[in-house]
Amino acid sequence: MADPTTTTHTHPPDTDTDTDNPDVPTNAKAFIPLENNPDVMSSLVHKLGLSRRLSFHDVFSIDDADLLAFVPRPAYALLLVFPVSRSYEQARVAEDADRPAYAGAGPAEDVVWFKQTIRNACGLIGLLHGVANGEARGFVDTPSPLAELLADAVPLPPEQRAELLYHSSALESAHQSAAAKGDTAAPSAADDVDLHYVCFVKSAKTNRLWELDGRRKGPLDRGELRPEDDVLSPTALDLGVRRFLRREEEVGVGELRFSLVVLAPTLD
Repeated sequence: MADPTTTTHTHPPDTDTDTDNPDVPTNAKAFIPLENNPDVMSSLVHKLGLSRRLSFHDVFSIDDADLLAFVPRPAYALLLVFPVSRSYEQARVAEDADRPAYAGAGPAEDVVWFKQTIRNACGLIGLLHGVANGEARGFVDTPSPLAELLADAVPLPPEQRAELLYHSSALESAHQSAAAKGDTAAPSAADDVDLHYVCFVKSAKTNRLWELDGRRKGPLDRGELRPEDDVLSPTALDLGVRRFLRREEEVGVGELRFSLVVLAPTLD
């Protein structure tokens, strides 16, 4: 297996703030991409310190009620995994064009958002968004590397928060361990991978649905949920995943390739 990271840089390179190019520079540290596999994802967050009472699970359908009934509830975070398309990039550029760069920090934030500055780490950033927000945050064991990381990250503005992740040995170790557990041969850390991860979470403070993506200029407020709604509720799906699917279908991208993974109670 290839070396899991390249660590020739002791500081994250300056990231391109141009809305048209949010990708991590090629000279940044790189991780082996995580396999899109709930067991691999669960292994990573459990190693960091998330309670084993929560795990990641595949969602095989959001339209078939019988299949959806197999997913444990409540659903605390929903990961949308998809190959980046031209229409997605065009929509991202249009939406972010006039949006100021997010500068939030501290316990008053509605959500904790992480900017991605490590190559091939969008899966990791998606997992962190899932466990750091909403009611899932209450399942982080203390003490643990994850609890310490979040305690250090929350007071920081986005750029310093990203640098904290860049230099976290606990995060790198957990990622390396999880990346070795996939069902398929792991790619090299230097490979370019087109799969992208976006995380939807419900704020525990305001019941807002947030779209969290380390390639964007900040967290995106997608609308209000009822107190009883989780991220797989009809309203949350309409505001989040179905919104993405409708846009892709409208521009005629052909076959829609995507998968969904949810953070929810562990099955016995």
